[in-house]
Amino acid sequence: MRLLHLSLTNFRGYARLELPMPEGAVLLCGANAQGKTSLLESIYYLATGRSPWTTSDRQLLNWRAEGEVLPFIRVSAEICSRRSDLTRLDITIYKETENGGFRKEIRVNGSKKRVLDLMGVLNVVMFLPQDLALVEGTPTDRRRYLNITLAQTNPSYAAALQTFDKALTQRNALLRQIAERRATLRELAYWDEQLVNAGSVIVAGRQHLLRDLEQLASDVHRQLTNNAERLELHYLPSFLPTARADGQLSFDLVGLDLHRQLTPSEIAPQLRKALAENQREELARGITLIGPQRDELRFSVNGRDLGLYGSRGQARTAVLALKLAELAWMRATTGDEPVLLLDEFIAELDSERRAFLLERIHSASQALLTTTEPDIFTADFLQKAAVWQVRSGQITTSSH
Repeated sequence: MRLLHLSLTNFRGYARLELPMPEGAVLLCGANAQGKTSLLESIYYLATGRSPWTTSDRQLLNWRAEGEVLPFIRVSAEICSRRSDLTRLDITIYKETENGGFRKEIRVNGSKKRVLDLMGVLNVVMFLPQDLALVEGTPTDRRRYLNITLAQTNPSYAAALQTFDKALTQRNALLRQIAERRATLRELAYWDEQLVNAGSVIVAGRQHLLRDLEQLASDVHRQLTNNAERLELHYLPSFLPTARADGQLSFDLVGLDLHRQLTPSEIAPQLRKALAENQREELARGITLIGPQRDELRFSVNGRDLGLYGSRGQARTAVLALKLAELAWMRATTGDEPVLLLDEFIAELDSERRAFLLERIHSASQALLTTTEPDIFTADFLQKAAVWQVRSGQITTSSH
């Protein structure tokens, strides 16, 4: 899978950009605040329908377009993959006249689509310095990573996630209404079932992903540490579903029966039971306490929790191993190469790990990297990559 052409209108610092995209590695060079990261952001937005840095589409609007009567943002691309020789993807964000808000319109080959339908049209793996939050940050950071990775490759997971989020909001509101005697317990049944059906798909999807990623990431991590350290991923759901629902074979124990996967139908009755057992406390607190919205992912090296006891260097190594595992997993799952996006990630690594990553980038069908320091790249990499200069929203392309 790769981008053939990228088009931007009023996106961040780009008033207008038409950019043919080559195969292989592209190195975007330039000072800070020139538009390097925005270019990567636009590609990520095409793949996921969201920005990795903002929560509001309005923030993506080029400042020059702010004064227009009906300002808009458009991000478009032509994509080729193993499934299709050419796919045209367009996302347009309009300012609505009635309420002044912004509306998103998605088209794939000219046909209107939902955000949900974006998933899988363009797959990306993004490397960011902020990815250290996967080890050092909050559980929300780690759940977001799982959701974005799975939603790109699994339409059922993406649909379940959307259903779950809506059901959770409604159920929490209903819990508070029941506590205030403005609703009855009978009304919980519908939202409980919505939560159970969608939540069991999410928990099963996360378990499957992390089992695969642990094996792949552990192999990469051993290479990075010369077999001195062993990386493990610990999935800690908010309740502990078991293979026989009797307290045996709980999958919170990492490394135990890696090939035994629980299905949503095995998880659903256990999630339903857990909700019932916690109903009294949930009513008292006015919030749902059980479900994938409270899941956690932890990293350990040689049995020690990295978030509590690991060094920053160990955290970087674990994140690099995880991202390379994600790349291999996505390639195996979809049968296609994802586009790699690396925003100043190389600068965060020491020379040994930098060389390790660059060697793998060479084999990618398409990778875009940003840097303020092209000198940190090897001569061999610079010789093979397309090196582009970015300045004030303008891109100068060259072969070397």
